[in-house]
Amino acid sequence: MSGTLYLCATPIGNLEDITFRVINTLKEVDLIAAEDTRHSIKLLNHFEIKTKMTSYHEYNRVEKAKVLVKQLQEGKDIALITDAGTPGISDPGEELVRQCHEAGITVTALPGACALINALIISGQPTRRFVLKHFFHQIKRRKQILDSLENETRSIIIYEAPHRLVRTLEELHEVLGDRSMTLCRELTKKHESVFKSTLGEILAYHRENPPKGECVMIIEGKSFQELKEESQEEFLKIPLSEHMNRYMDQGYSKKEAMKLVAKDRGVGKRE
Repeated sequence: MSGTLYLCATPIGNLEDITFRVINTLKEVDLIAAEDTRHSIKLLNHFEIKTKMTSYHEYNRVEKAKVLVKQLQEGKDIALITDAGTPGISDPGEELVRQCHEAGITVTALPGACALINALIISGQPTRRFVLKHFFHQIKRRKQILDSLENETRSIIIYEAPHRLVRTLEELHEVLGDRSMTLCRELTKKHESVFKSTLGEILAYHRENPPKGECVMIIEGKSFQELKEESQEEFLKIPLSEHMNRYMDQGYSKKEAMKLVAKDRGVGKRE
């Protein structure tokens, strides 16, 4: 009988944020797969967890996942932990979970700390719809991500390291303009800070005050009304006759084309 993969959330700054269930599971499984064993040993020592660890990180995620899946198939129970927070979000755990599903192995999650959720719910930004964006450091990939954000209507969540924050804020400000934004730092720690303002003001502040600690940015998405107005502005640049002909060339009658053109331009048919 195959074992089970347990995705165990660990604290993102405050050791008291670990659950009893996670502690017990880490003690009971056969093996703990950790993103950085040197970092995680401090956590295990604090809670007197003696379970054997093995490394599972970005640079061995595919091949090591195959090894872990084989051990799970042999009946071992394995816990996966990341350096901080919930495994599988913006870390190599995603690959291991995928391979487990392909192999028919049971995967379960033990909830707990998650930086993006903590940041979102204290940000003061809309929480009903949101998206997590991972910023690649390659210039070409960064540009693709930035371009995809311009018309994003959901709240945008981005993790960033302090030494790259100003550069990323500059790029975001250039593409998104001066949107509402919240910057969260040192979440759950003694010096936790929540800075809600605009992209421009937060950028100006951190140009003069270099940030410390890992950062989570939550940026307001573009409103549907703004998208609609921008679309109408683009249509208004097209000569009316050309706009009509676009629809009539597709087989619409003159009356039908007038309705569609009026809708595109945000005006009444008689205008």
